[in-house]
Amino acid sequence: MKTIMEKVSDKELRESVLRHLEWDPEIGSQDISVKTDEGVATLTGFVHSYAEKVAAEKAAKSVYGVKIVANDIDVKPTTRTDPEIARDAVEAMRLDMRVPDDCIKAGIREGWVTLEGTVEWNYQREAADSCVRKLYGVRGVTNKIEVKPKVSANKVSTNEVRAKIEEALRRSAGVDARRIAVSAQDGVVTLHGNVRSWLEKEEAARAAWAAPGVTVVVDHTAVVP
Repeated sequence: MKTIMEKVSDKELRESVLRHLEWDPEIGSQDISVKTDEGVATLTGFVHSYAEKVAAEKAAKSVYGVKIVANDIDVKPTTRTDPEIARDAVEAMRLDMRVPDDCIKAGIREGWVTLEGTVEWNYQREAADSCVRKLYGVRGVTNKIEVKPKVSANKVSTNEVRAKIEEALRRSAGVDARRIAVSAQDGVVTLHGNVRSWLEKEEAARAAWAAPGVTVVVDHTAVVP
């Protein structure tokens, strides 16, 4: 009986993920397949852009019951050349006020973009990633941008960093702060505990990144619906 219930649960989860993919307006591909196994959702198939691939993963993660997403979707090749993509990447980052484009370099090889450089805040790192992944012809993004705050971790006490993050978690309507433990050392913040969904996991990490002096966030929280 237990095996049958698990199979039904996997089937229901798969149907929920498929419906969510169909419902999301950012996803136009009809060539995405979903397999689920005890909360692990595996996405395969083809999409027309890297942004669509990212949107599919985000949609799957937002389904209640999904613990892990394996995104094996392929981006179909295009006729755009690397120099064309590079030109658009530079312009996209230049136009985005969140991106300190003079601190970031973009390399392109066969449609795959590699970002390198340093920024003060993680939101700037994510903004640069967002700029290039939406470009037509991009097949993937490797983000090697490092976060190096002007506020040194040595100038912000470990207790202060931890306290600020814990306070931010308590303020967040989407996070149950009682289930998350925070530790900090030399700019490295580690999160432990359980969260109810991927959205809560991402919100907790976002709160940790917002603290002054943070250079790395190690997220060990587990999704336990």
